[in-house]
Amino acid sequence: MPVAPARPIAPTAAERERLKKMAYGHKTEHRMRLRAQIVLHAARGRSNARIVRETGLHLDTVRTWRGRFAEQGLPGLADRKRTGRPRTFTALQTAQVTALACQLPAETGVPLSRWSCPELAREAMERGIATFVSASTVRRWLAEDALKPWQHRSWIFITDPDFRAKAARVLDLYARTWQGRPLGEDEYVISADEKTSIQARCRCHPTLAPGQARAMRVNHTYGRGGALAYLAAYDVHRAKVFGRTEPRTGIAPFMNLVAQVMRIEPYASAKRVFWIVDNGSSHRGKAAAERLTAAFPNAMLVHTPVHASWLNQVEIYFSLVQRKVVSPNDFTDLTQVADWLRAFEDRYNATAQPLQWRFTTSDLDDLLARLDRHTADHQAESSVALAA
Repeated sequence: MPVAPARPIAPTAAERERLKKMAYGHKTEHRMRLRAQIVLHAARGRSNARIVRETGLHLDTVRTWRGRFAEQGLPGLADRKRTGRPRTFTALQTAQVTALACQLPAETGVPLSRWSCPELAREAMERGIATFVSASTVRRWLAEDALKPWQHRSWIFITDPDFRAKAARVLDLYARTWQGRPLGEDEYVISADEKTSIQARCRCHPTLAPGQARAMRVNHTYGRGGALAYLAAYDVHRAKVFGRTEPRTGIAPFMNLVAQVMRIEPYASAKRVFWIVDNGSSHRGKAAAERLTAAFPNAMLVHTPVHASWLNQVEIYFSLVQRKVVSPNDFTDLTQVADWLRAFEDRYNATAQPLQWRFTTSDLDDLLARLDRHTADHQAESSVALAA
């Protein structure tokens, strides 16, 4: 039986250049590299049998890709579209499950606090959306829309009527500005707060150091050695921390911290020292501001808005203390706790740099505008729901 002659190949200069890149490129897929090599061999006038001997491929493979290029050019070397497996679920079913995930379980009468993929699959089958659907299928549908209904975040309404003004004062101080004027070289900004109830938990067995493929091990059982409060004042622009431990928090312990800072230089002779604090009971309200100024005339108390401790930079330092000193808690007594806190202060002050605080008053205005829109939308939805 006669054999059909090999299809002649005559690529253009541009096609030949592209074929060379495909055949010898380091990032080319293996299958595309072989197809390009077949075409280049054919372009040199070689027979299919010779190409088979030089490449080690099957004769049918060589014929296929030589013929595809002869008919379609470079696009013929790509895989043809496959119909694939028929869809098991319709687009409507996918949309219904996704819409269900965007509702609170309580709104649908399900006694759950939040959805999981198995619970969504179960609910979809109970509602007749699908005869059977697996949790992995639901998870894939949700991933397409970046939905994770099992996660949650806490938030709180702004209740302080002077939130914008108070927050702006704090942000201006971080930017070395007060009432529209830049701060002088002899004016300082201190961020202060208390970290309450740091316990001394003496583990009943020694903590084991980490090893190869093994995390540090801390015994679960412990004896209580009491608790203390850690008070810290952070110089925002000099990146220096002043701390002290006290048996408990209160007005007197806070004033002890103020005195510890204000009696040393450069704060003792400074023109003004601004103390940024939250609305804790130790330094709340006008009385606290007057008490501070009476004790140190060059000190001024500046309060953050209610429920806005995140504006206080010392909280970032406290988060470092929690991660690097307090947790996991394994101390023999409160004396060791105090010693470690003081040692960490020295270690931090030796290398600390001022925080790169990027939240400005412009960002504050954008945040408040978004919250206003969110509140208005929520109230509108509530009104529609009540009317229905």
